Amino acid sequence: MQLPENGLVAVVKRDCPTCEMLEPVYRQLRDGPGLTVFSQDDPTFPEAIGGAHDDRDLERSYRLDVETVPTLIRLEGGREAGRAIGWHRGDWEAVTGIEGLGADLPEWRPGCGSKSVEPGMAEILKVRFGDARFGARPIELGDYDDPIEATYERGWSDGLPVVPPTEVRVLRMLRGTTRAPDEIIGSIPPNLAPCTVEKAAINAVMAGCKPEYFPVVLAAIEAALIPEFTMHGLLCTTYFAGPVVVVNGPIAKAIGMNWGGNALGQGNRANATIGRALQLVIRNVGGGIPGGIDRATLGQPGKYTFCFAEDETDPTWEPWPVTRGFAAGTSTVSLFAGDGVMSNFDQISRTPDSLVRSLAMSLWSIGHPKKVQGHDALLVLSPEHYRIFRDAGWDRARILAEFEDVLRKPGSELVRGAGGVMEGVVPEQAEGMLSKFRPGGLHIVRAGGQAGLMSAIIGGWASGARGSVPVTKEVKT
Repeated sequence: MQLPENGLVAVVKRDCPTCEMLEPVYRQLRDGPGLTVFSQDDPTFPEAIGGAHDDRDLERSYRLDVETVPTLIRLEGGREAGRAIGWHRGDWEAVTGIEGLGADLPEWRPGCGSKSVEPGMAEILKVRFGDARFGARPIELGDYDDPIEATYERGWSDGLPVVPPTEVRVLRMLRGTTRAPDEIIGSIPPNLAPCTVEKAAINAVMAGCKPEYFPVVLAAIEAALIPEFTMHGLLCTTYFAGPVVVVNGPIAKAIGMNWGGNALGQGNRANATIGRALQLVIRNVGGGIPGGIDRATLGQPGKYTFCFAEDETDPTWEPWPVTRGFAAGTSTVSLFAGDGVMSNFDQISRTPDSLVRSLAMSLWSIGHPKKVQGHDALLVLSPEHYRIFRDAGWDRARILAEFEDVLRKPGSELVRGAGGVMEGVVPEQAEGMLSKFRPGGLHIVRAGGQAGLMSAIIGGWASGARGSVPVTKEVKT
């Protein structure tokens, strides 16, 4: 049914007490100036005028931008000239030009929500009626094709099932940001293919993200493209490493990220899918495919996803991004080129001096116990271990300073051949003391459950100018 060029149009539904109450008014208008009625749920309603035009597909409601039923619209020359929402006698009389409408009815009654604005319907209707605009090429599947299997066949998966990126799902993801779908975020290595916000949304859908996670995904992608992070080199290396994503600030709490118990493990949707979305963008947009440009000898499970939030609940702790120049309370994403998790299970130390030396013993193992200044490290300090430092008055700066002191050994112990191990530093470094890490190469974040005297160490890939340095990006909506 086409809309009349001139006249009155009402959108109603049976499942609305106000719409039912107004049956006498519909009859008045039908017998007067004329009224075209569209029903969202039952074309036999309203019975008082012999039913309505069928709008169960909600096209008319969508085209007329109806948010509440009943809605009355006056059209003149095909254009809207007046609108009344819900029931207010004065408003309906103003739109129709008729006095005394519904004289026996209450002066005012609120309407009900239109079926066209129920949760999730906005995107469905936008796609259904052709108003959604996508830059990506649609893939048509047969009626008997399995969408999940189709993603495997096309090489879009990281080995686990992905969520099929339907137009409706992608449109919903795009509503998680104010950024334009065709905005180019940057060129994704290794193929340096341009990545639009829309392409990022497609991969965020496949990863299982919710729309509210999407700004964090975009920030993670932008961080990975900062030259100092060397994402291309990280892909090409035969080493174990991949991007470790650390989220800070109010956004972490807002989207329900985990910084507590099992923060580095499974079970939290935001943690799991944000890191996975970054990896899928690298794979599907940039072409970073294992066995292709990704030449890892062994890899590690974190290359599926490795993402967690830093625990900022203790006011005595200075969050990692603050040390990197960001204001406290800023939502950020930091990337560290890291390998797997190594534990330090010190249950006995109760003084900061003992604990820092204990943790240092594990830190010496990064890369190799006899290698120095070749790898950074990220120490994930648990609450119980941090409490030992805090109760002794040691803040982040003091902890790092003490680590610098204990993470030094005589070159003679680290030289090639020392201890019967041929790996080690060159003979020219045998004299004097050597530091395990380059200046600023040890990084600390806080995370983990309240119970357990243990912390985690994440070793880094090649560090500094010849490798990768951690990077941080502010999250923008």
